[in-house]
Amino acid sequence: MIRVSHLALLAVSASLVASSAAEAQVPAWDASYRAPRTADGQPDLQGNWTNVTLTPFERPDGREPVYSWDEVRDIEQPEDECPPNPGTVVCGRRASTGQSNEARLSGNEYNEVYWDRGSRIAIVNGEPRTSLVTWPANGRVPDRTPFAQRYAEERRDFRGQFVQYDHPELRPLGERCIVSFGSSAGPPMMPNSAYNNNYTIVQTADHVMIVAEMVHDFRIVRLGEPEPLPTDVKPYFGDSWGRWEGNTLVIETTNINPDHAFRGIPYSDEAKVIERLTRVDDDTILYEFTVDDPTMYTEPWGGEIPLEQFDDLLYEYSCHEGNYALAAVLSGARYEESLGAGR
Repeated sequence: MIRVSHLALLAVSASLVASSAAEAQVPAWDASYRAPRTADGQPDLQGNWTNVTLTPFERPDGREPVYSWDEVRDIEQPEDECPPNPGTVVCGRRASTGQSNEARLSGNEYNEVYWDRGSRIAIVNGEPRTSLVTWPANGRVPDRTPFAQRYAEERRDFRGQFVQYDHPELRPLGERCIVSFGSSAGPPMMPNSAYNNNYTIVQTADHVMIVAEMVHDFRIVRLGEPEPLPTDVKPYFGDSWGRWEGNTLVIETTNINPDHAFRGIPYSDEAKVIERLTRVDDDTILYEFTVDDPTMYTEPWGGEIPLEQFDDLLYEYSCHEGNYALAAVLSGARYEESLGAGR
C-alpha cells in the first residue's frame, strides 16, 4: 500500500531541510505580493503543496497562541537519528493510555523512513503557531451539542451488537481504501501526522481539482453560481462550490456524507465547511477553514494552515492493488471464532 521509493525520497527531502526555521525569525508576509495569474486572469494556485507540520491540531491547555523562537528551535531539533516527531517506539513514540492493542501496534511494522510527520512548526504571517485550530480563541474544537452526544451514544450502542471484525462495513473507511484515513482530503484538509501530507492543485476557468496523495482522493470544486445537489445526495467529500473573492479562492461545501466523519464526529445535514486559499508568496498558500455545524458543535470553529511548495512528485497510493490486509483480518477473525467453537 505504501510506495517505498516515495518514502525514501521523503527521507532525503527531510535531510535537505533539516535547518531550523528558528535559526532566523521568519518575517511576516509582504502585503504587496501579487500572485502569478492563470490564462483566465485568476491567482495561480497550481502545483504540488504540503501541509505537514509539527504544530498540533489543538492547542495544549495553558499555551499561548504563538511559540517563542527558542521553543521553536527546541521542538524542531532532531535527536540523533530520530526526527522531532517520531513514528516508531525505538525513537520515542509512546502508546496512549487506554489504546487497543491494535492501535498500540499500528505502524510499529515500519521504521522511520516510512514516516513523514513533519520537521517544522507551522508559521503563519511570521508567527510560529501552537495549534492549527485558531478559533475559538483557546485553539480547541468546541464542545459537542447534547444531540451530538446522544447520537454518539446511540451509535456506540448499535455497533455494540457486533464484534469489530464481524464484516467489512465495521472496518474504517481508510482501511477499506475508500477515503483517506484522518482528514487529508477534507473538508477541511488536515495533515494526517503519518505520511503523504501532499496535494496537487489544478485549475481551469470553471473548475479547481485538489488531489490528496493519501489514498489518491480527488476533490472537484465547481466555480460559479451553485447548483446544489439534492439534500439526500451526500458524496464522501460533499458538494463543493468555489468563487473568487479578490485573490482568495473561497470554497463552500455541504452535503458531506456522515460516514466520512471528521476526527470521529460525523457531519449533520446542516453542516457547511468554508475554505479559503490565498497565495501569500511564491512558496506558500494560506489555507483557512471554518466548520459551521450547529447540530453537532456548540459554536463554529476553524483555523489556519500554511501549504508550502512541495518540490517533488506525488505518487499513486495503490491502496487496493495487492491489498490483502482486509481479507486477512476478516479470515483471521473467522479462524479465531472456529477455535472458540471447538471446530
